[in-house]
Amino acid sequence: MQTGSNQVVDCPVCNKQIPLQHMNRHLDTSCSWTPAPAMQAKQASRLLSDLSQQSQEAYGKGSSQPTAQRKVAGSPTQNQGPVASIFNRTGAAKRKSSIGEDLVNATDVPDIPDDDRTVRRRTDEPSISNNLTITKVTNGTSNGKRDAKDVQPLAERARPKSLDEFVGQNNLVGKEGGILRRFIECDSCPSVIFWGPSGVGKTTLARIIARSTKSRFVELSATSASVADCKKVFDEARNELRLTGRRTYLFLDEVHRFNKAQQDVFLPYIERGDIVLIGATTENPSFKVNSALLSRCRVFILQKLSHDELYTIISRLSVSLASDRASGNGPSETGVFAEDALRYLAGLADGDGRMAINFLEILTSTTANSSSSPITLDRVKADLQRSHLLYDRLGDEHYDTISAFHKSVRGSDPDATLFYLARMLESGESPLYVARRMIRIASEDVGLADDSCLPLAVAAYTAVEKVGMPECDMALAHCAVKLAMAKKSVKVYRAYNAAKDKVHNDPEFSSASIPIHLRNAPTRLMKEIGYGKGYKYNPDYENGQIQQEYFPDRFVRRRDFG
Repeated sequence: MQTGSNQVVDCPVCNKQIPLQHMNRHLDTSCSWTPAPAMQAKQASRLLSDLSQQSQEAYGKGSSQPTAQRKVAGSPTQNQGPVASIFNRTGAAKRKSSIGEDLVNATDVPDIPDDDRTVRRRTDEPSISNNLTITKVTNGTSNGKRDAKDVQPLAERARPKSLDEFVGQNNLVGKEGGILRRFIECDSCPSVIFWGPSGVGKTTLARIIARSTKSRFVELSATSASVADCKKVFDEARNELRLTGRRTYLFLDEVHRFNKAQQDVFLPYIERGDIVLIGATTENPSFKVNSALLSRCRVFILQKLSHDELYTIISRLSVSLASDRASGNGPSETGVFAEDALRYLAGLADGDGRMAINFLEILTSTTANSSSSPITLDRVKADLQRSHLLYDRLGDEHYDTISAFHKSVRGSDPDATLFYLARMLESGESPLYVARRMIRIASEDVGLADDSCLPLAVAAYTAVEKVGMPECDMALAHCAVKLAMAKKSVKVYRAYNAAKDKVHNDPEFSSASIPIHLRNAPTRLMKEIGYGKGYKYNPDYENGQIQQEYFPDRFVRRRDFG
């Protein structure tokens, strides 16, 4: 036996001379010896002992240790050594507490010819180098460990892979006039910010860009990433651009979670073209995104998905799920759900595609696979009782809904007024806030046309304070309908706004002296000076009519205020 880097040792299994550094690979792939079925445990133990001793002696003479040493003895769940690995891959019986017992009970080992140098492995056993058994999980059942894809939500697995599969946002990705589609197809997408509610396709569009572009693509989330993570991407992007000429697309989800100082970090890199930023946010960029960053990006507004678009999405999935249940019997044309059930689900999701798919997954995961009848509308209503409405009391939804309510009252539409009132109250809006707004409406929009509305609005506010929700909803509805059906007059509103404008924008007018005959004279001195002198007390005259100037001096009477 030689020493040094080219040591040669006898294989303890087949007696061939093998370089020591290749011994493990020889035992795993090329060794042609197969144990006889009747081999005794004592012989097997001696064989393993000799192998271990010879290997340790060889390693001790200066050769380097292999990167992954094999244990001669171990637990049944671990690799049992080179000989045991041969037994495993040729179909040996199940391991017990030791290799010797395995060999005694190994009665199903097939004979392998000496000249057969090909590795033979049972197709129903895992690889020797990877003892992890991964079994496909189907319809919630598992015979082994779950695949990573199997634990993903259905909404994640069902994401469109191309624009042709994408549903919704036709103004952006439609085949006719879709500017974002043109950007993607030309691989020339600028820095953009996708603004829209949850579940409308912001992340999906970013990933479609990732699949379509020839550039490098990096995805981060502002909920977990830091400025250091972003700077690392910036440095890699500059190196990539310098070495290969490829640009880097950085998708930053929930970009509004970064504060203004953190957002400033992106400015020089976008300015130089080191990265192309694709941001996604559910918040209004006007308030949540730095104006400097906003000026360097194009904002694309994504709208809620329509009822028909949601129905298209979940009906496709319903048919696909039914085909999976058919177990090879061909695609299903009816789907897992009845049509009216799908349309109800589409309405329940309120424009959120992810929510619609989640509803679909909840219902199908709790339904027996053997069930051939579709899920009905009654089943959907029973399982998915809507416990809340989507309403952001601090965001755009709050202001948009109260604006719609106010405009419906102004437009004398009591039905729309009640709709928006119910939407606010049932979503948890403060009833006192609604009552305050109706007091404002009584003066701003109804005004002099019906003086009874202002006291009614004040009474409604008092009722809310004393009764509270939910009993006060009728008082609010009563007042809202009264305001909507009342005659409208904005003379007071316009006149007061004109007066405010003069006070703020005309210094000469706002600083003009009060006429002396209109001034108060509570003291004798002030009376001697002339305060109040010449004032004509209106009740002293017939019908209270008397000509008297009330505007400041040097100002001619105007009709600017109504």
